[in-house]
Amino acid sequence: MPELPEVQALATDLAARLDGRAVARLDVVAFSALKTFDPAPSALQGLFIGGVARHGKFLDICVDDLHLVVHLARGGWIRWRDEVPTAPPRPGKSPLAARLVLDDNSGLDFTEAGTQKRLAVYVVREPADVPGIARLGPDPLSADFTVDVLADILAAAGRSQVKGVLRDQAVIAGIGNAYSDEILHVARMSPYKPAAMPAEDVQQLYDAISATLRDAIERSEGLAAAELKKEKKSGLRVHGRAGSPCPVCGDTVREVSFADSALQYCPTCQTGGKPLADRRLSRLLK
Repeated sequence: MPELPEVQALATDLAARLDGRAVARLDVVAFSALKTFDPAPSALQGLFIGGVARHGKFLDICVDDLHLVVHLARGGWIRWRDEVPTAPPRPGKSPLAARLVLDDNSGLDFTEAGTQKRLAVYVVREPADVPGIARLGPDPLSADFTVDVLADILAAAGRSQVKGVLRDQAVIAGIGNAYSDEILHVARMSPYKPAAMPAEDVQQLYDAISATLRDAIERSEGLAAAELKKEKKSGLRVHGRAGSPCPVCGDTVREVSFADSALQYCPTCQTGGKPLADRRLSRLLK
């Protein structure tokens, strides 16, 4: 799933390609992906693109007074086409969910792999008309996101596990499963650590959030959409690397599995050398 750094890189790349261009049409191929009906997708035709922004994990293409907002979800991605096929795409088994066609017949394909079709497309008058954007917490890279703001968030979360707090989009916008693992590894904290923590730990976590996200954005700077997935994977230290040595201490990176996700961590760096219980795996082994 693209998270804050990848969506920011996509926004930067697309802004350079799209700014000032006119929209020929928006083809919605997977009708389940379109979450709005007013304005209709046809309302974009002939309007000019005035920029591309990011709201958490949402990509916002500003088209005159309207906004084409896309959430790529777990299996979604964007492919730039120098030339799109003349005939509009037809619904079927293709991963293509929607296509934005520009005035010179170039465009964007919004695709989604896998069977869980969660990619979402919105045509709205204001970004806040998208429910997911309206409920977003503060952006962790904004100037308003201070260590005091984080302290208040963690205090309010109380005994909740810090991993879950970092992933909750209504609490902090843009951090998902991968970068929460990375942040906690940098902060040397257990994913099960209670959110309410001493001030020195809050500062340590705050610094880890900033450093991890800014480093990922810097690595992605200047990359096109086709290169971002590979860059993200190569830059991760623990997420998705169960069984590999920790790049900091050399201990084996371990995993805890859940019904629809998993977390990875380093026991030496994060949990005092003690492996976390993986209850799902334990049940399978009985």
